[in-house]
Amino acid sequence: MLRGARAFNTLCRRAGATRILRRTAPSSPRPVLPHPRSFASVAQTQTATPATATASESPLPEIKAADLPIVSSDAKQVAVGWDTRTWSRFHNIWLRDHCRCSRCFHSITKQRLLNTFQIPADIAPLKVSAKPEGLEVVWNTTDSHTSLYPWSWLEVNSYDPPLTRDANKTEKVLWGSKIQQAPPTVAYEEVMAGDAGLYKWLSNIDRFGFSFVSGVPPTPEATEELSERIGFIRETQYGRFWDFTSDLAKGDTAYTTIALGAHTDNTYFLFHLLEHTGGTGGATLLVDGFYAASILKELNPEAYRLLSEVPIPAHAAGEPTSFYRPTPASGYPVLGHDNLTRDLTQVRWNNDDRSVMSHLEAGSVEKW
Repeated sequence: MLRGARAFNTLCRRAGATRILRRTAPSSPRPVLPHPRSFASVAQTQTATPATATASESPLPEIKAADLPIVSSDAKQVAVGWDTRTWSRFHNIWLRDHCRCSRCFHSITKQRLLNTFQIPADIAPLKVSAKPEGLEVVWNTTDSHTSLYPWSWLEVNSYDPPLTRDANKTEKVLWGSKIQQAPPTVAYEEVMAGDAGLYKWLSNIDRFGFSFVSGVPPTPEATEELSERIGFIRETQYGRFWDFTSDLAKGDTAYTTIALGAHTDNTYFLFHLLEHTGGTGGATLLVDGFYAASILKELNPEAYRLLSEVPIPAHAAGEPTSFYRPTPASGYPVLGHDNLTRDLTQVRWNNDDRSVMSHLEAGSVEKW
């Protein structure tokens, strides 16, 4: 398994008579069971965030009057002085567009109500004031519209310059083989008992790219229930929830005893090995793609650049009645980066499912 999108990816090596729990799809709405990698009971899930406001929309504490920032404005922007050295500047059009009053922003749905295209091009403050609860701006509109921006909200969303963006990031832990001594793990009972256990599980995935759940009962029902702690289970070309063994019931090497190399694949799946008796193999390989990429970037910047720029077409064509490929069909580079920060955010590596590299320029073939 290769960590790529910092989610749970899985690879398994199998041989011999490895036995995986299997049953046919029922006629009722109940899902058929698991998928790939000599693991059974695989559930595909979509991570769901708690039904609470985001950090930038959460209730924010007031600042004492003695500690109020200094504010000033001109025809183009409003300046907020947090201290004698730290200032944030906000364009007038940006502030008006992000008004948090009940007419412009729905406090329950967290959705915008303001039509951006109705904001006058010459929008400017008539008055700016530092209030204990935030920055108050009275605009030069016919109704003298008044906006109030909580101080903490302004600080979190400051863009000129950014102030707290890095502080809000989750620490990503890069790891090598020593992680096997104490891999990130949370107990099944803890996850099922409440949101604190679920948060611990998801935090492990966010920080390390994977997490084990120990003590899960070896049944499809328990696996499905565990999956639904994260979110609803989505349909895939393999089904919604299913089991399998190495019988080539599907046109995928996951349904064989062939060993699979490290790859990023099905990063949204949850795998549970239910039975492994009378067989050999079935070992799981875990690799931190982010760690590997960090080493490559240091030792061979040119190779890192190529893997960041050359798109890789891919396909799944083992079933005679179906054909899957990415959109766009040209695919995506192995290494994906944030458009703003240029931080590495994804590692897509699956050499087995790679399509023909017919789009390479002649001078790049050997380098790639």
